[in-house]
Formats: sequence, structure tokens, C-alpha cells
Amino acid sequence: MYEDHFGLEAKPFQLSPDAAFFYPSKEHRRALSFLEYGLSQADGFIVITGDVGTGKTTIVQTLLEDLDETDLLVATIVTTQLQGNDLLQLVAANFGLDIETSSKAKLLRELEQFFTAKKRLGQRVLLVVDEAQNLPGQTVEELRMLSNFVVDGEPLVQVFLLGQQEFRTTLLSEGFEQLRQRVIATYHLNPLDEEETCTYIQHRLSLAGWEQNPQFPDEAFATIFEKTEGVPRRINNLCDRLLLFAFLEDRNVIDQGVVTTVADEIGAEFAAGSRTGPAAQLEAVAERPQAQPERELDRPLETVARTIFDKANVQQRLAALERAVDGLGHSLKPEITRLQEEVAVMHVLLEMLIESENSASKTNKSS
Repeated sequence: MYEDHFGLEAKPFQLSPDAAFFYPSKEHRRALSFLEYGLSQADGFIVITGDVGTGKTTIVQTLLEDLDETDLLVATIVTTQLQGNDLLQLVAANFGLDIETSSKAKLLRELEQFFTAKKRLGQRVLLVVDEAQNLPGQTVEELRMLSNFVVDGEPLVQVFLLGQQEFRTTLLSEGFEQLRQRVIATYHLNPLDEEETCTYIQHRLSLAGWEQNPQFPDEAFATIFEKTEGVPRRINNLCDRLLLFAFLEDRNVIDQGVVTTVADEIGAEFAAGSRTGPAAQLEAVAERPQAQPERELDRPLETVARTIFDKANVQQRLAALERAVDGLGHSLKPEITRLQEEVAVMHVLLEMLIESENSASKTNKSS
């Protein structure tokens, strides 16, 4: 709509990932380097995490576009709450295999034969799993089993795992030690800083044929950063609406006032919905009645430790907060991730204390 009006050759701020518009920020260059290193090793898992909309998928697309398709066979899956066999069926389908069986053993055997055949032809196999934070623990284990396929001492398949911050917590959880040992590179992708936000916008506009119409004063870029916190997808959403607003209002300058007006309009549109949105979720978590705690020091250590985790439901409450914060674009999310990691460490320490308490109790009884 506004492209012709402003003389643009393409829409500069599409929400869907597009490697043609890749912006090599410091964070994105480092993440791309980690992927390139991991791919050069032809082994194990490479993990890239980051907030919603930070550009994880675009980085992988950029990497794959520069690779020789004759040497590398790639399949990409976007996960939901898949169980083990469902995931294996999806992997097979994305590699072009038609395997109709409910037997996990047969599925794995067919996949191994397929990967082996590609290896004999000189092709490497890469599986890209997007939205990995949605995978149940058992399904993640199924992925690890694929890395067991080896011929002549060389792995048959390599896996890229892309996920939001909570996937890092999953990997740190108890029971994932074997998978962690297979991870050869990992990187967490942070949002753009204020200067990068400015050059990111100019970069995408230039690729679309922008010739300073409409104009963006410096204070407009600063306000865009303030409203989006440097998250590329949020920047795209806001800038697309800014161009539409400028077209409809016949403006050739998008100043700070316009940015504020459009950002407020977007916020009002989301807030106009029912009270089941992110803000309501935050309020529900905050207002949930809490049981009065008993005196913890008057009870055995094992009971205290289990009560801390069972009664508080720490992980569930943090997950609820994180989902709400995702929708709000709130800056608390890094703090929530830090708390999750601390909870995981606390869990291990408490288990050690419980074991120590039990051992001491047995010793006292025997004496």
C-alpha cells in the first residue's frame, strides 16, 4: 500500500523472517559465528536461544543460504507439544520419508538407514528444530538418540536447537546431562542496543530502496528503541505501522510525536481485548492467595525442602510470569531467567542437604 507512495521496491518491515534483510549486528554476527563453527564440526548439537523476535530463525536462514545444497541436506521443523513418536514422524516427513508405523524402533531404523545412505553419497544431514522450548523432556531425549547414529566413527546427523530463554533452563535441568554433553556450541541472542536499532531500521529501509522519504529524525529512532527495547520483530511491527500512518496522513517526516502516537495506538489495540491477556495473567499471578507458612525451622529438613518446592510451585509461577512478560515485551524477562537458574541450583543443593540429613539419621540409629 505505502510502498508505491514512498517509492519503495519492497516492504521493508515484514514480520516473517527473511534472510535478504539480515542485519549483522554484533549479537547476530556472534551467533552466526557460533553456528558456522558448530557446522564445521559436523557433530553434536548447537543451541541458540533468545527472546521472541530477536532473530534466531533469520540467522539460521542466512547461514543456510550460503551453503552448498549438494553437500548438505537440511530439514527444519517448528515444534509444538510433540511427543516422542510424533517428533520422529515429523522428522521423517520433513526429510521426505513416508513411514507409516507406530513402532519407535522401526522409525529409528528407517531414519538411520536413510541417514546412512546420504552419508555414503557424501551428503551431510542437518536437522533444525525451531521453538525448542515447546518440546517435552522425553521428546528432547528422542532428539538426543538421533545423535547416536554413527558410521565409521562419524555422526550421521547434526542438530540445531533454536528456542526461547526457558529452553536454557530445560537444558540445565536434572536428567539432561547426556544431552548437555552433546552440545558443542551455545549462544544467547540479546536485543539490539540503541545505536544498532537506528542502523537496523536504516539498513532495512535502504534494502527496500528508501531515499529519505519519509525522513526519520534522530529523536524518532531513540523513541522507537524505547518503545521496542531493541527487539527486531517489535521494531518491524512498529516501523511498518509508522510507514502506514505516514502514508494515510500524507506525512513526509516521522518524528518523535508520530512514533509515540502510533506506539500508543498499538498498545491500546492489544489492551482493548478481554481481561485474559498478558496484563491479566500478571495480575492473576500477583493476586493469587498464598497459604500462611508454617514455622519452617520447627520441621525436619526433608519436609522443609519439599515444601519449598511443592507449596510455592516456583517453576510453574515463573513460567506463568514469563508467558505474561512475553506478551507485554517487559524488561523483567532476563531477571526471570536468572531466577530460574538460581532455583535449579537451589534444588540441587537442597537434594544434597536432604541426602546428608538422611545419612546422618541412619548413622544415629545404627549407633
